[in-house]
Amino acid sequence: MSTAPSPSLPVSTHAPGRSIAAWWQATPLAAVFVLFFLVPLMLILMVSFWDFNQYEMLPGFTIKNYISIFDGCASPVDMCVTLKTYLSTFKFSFLVWLITLVIGFTVSYFLAFHVRSAGAQTLLFVLCTIPFWTSNVIRMISWVPLLGRNGLVNQTLLGMGAINQPIEWLLFSSFSVTLAFVHLYTMFMIVPIFNSMMRIDRSLIEAASDSGATAWQTLWNVIVPLSRTGIIIGSIFVITIVMGDFVTIGVMGGQQIASIGKIIQVQTSYLQFPLAAANAVILLAIVLMIIWALTRLVDIRKEL
Repeated sequence: MSTAPSPSLPVSTHAPGRSIAAWWQATPLAAVFVLFFLVPLMLILMVSFWDFNQYEMLPGFTIKNYISIFDGCASPVDMCVTLKTYLSTFKFSFLVWLITLVIGFTVSYFLAFHVRSAGAQTLLFVLCTIPFWTSNVIRMISWVPLLGRNGLVNQTLLGMGAINQPIEWLLFSSFSVTLAFVHLYTMFMIVPIFNSMMRIDRSLIEAASDSGATAWQTLWNVIVPLSRTGIIIGSIFVITIVMGDFVTIGVMGGQQIASIGKIIQVQTSYLQFPLAAANAVILLAIVLMIIWALTRLVDIRKEL
């Protein structure tokens, strides 16, 4: 005697309370984000509208801090100090970004496509990270005995007869600041670009070669577009760090070169916290606009 099969009950794909558990899992990270990121930003924004004197901050609402920052910038004849300072900061950001991009892309390309052994890749990559095992200040100071007036470079050139007197612009100049920036932050460009290149399907390169593409055509039409995520991420790292850096500017520039980060540091040392907060808000807005413009070039969340 045959019996009819009993209808199977639908199996629930969602366990009870799973959505609640997900919210609970996200709560610690959200709390840390709010406490250590959003709250400090809100405090800086609030303080930027306060007044101050030589002794204390005066809670209230005033826009005179922002007005004083751009004082004289409306003059069509002479450029104000704020614009000059931002142009100097943009100059260093662009130079450092361009140099680190060239070096980072070259090193990453060599490691990803010319080093066949995974062990050799790992070893060479670790060698690139060795400078990060020491403090930034130590790495900056290490340039002083090399580039100084009586440093190794000048003494070598004098001994070879290449120059008659020491070169002054090697240290405490825009050259030394740019050199230190490149030394400190090139790794921030190498890591994301190398990661993007390692994810490229090698069959695409073979297909381009089989189609008759030259090495430069393959590089420009295949590798560069597929590495754009790493290039954008590295660019964000380098530009944002250089825009706010004041230690490198102060040490390698001999306290003679201005930047927005340096101005904020000087204002805080003179207890001008509302004015420094206003400068920080403006700098943050500019950096966020740069990041927004860079992220328009590629959907980082989709590519990663």
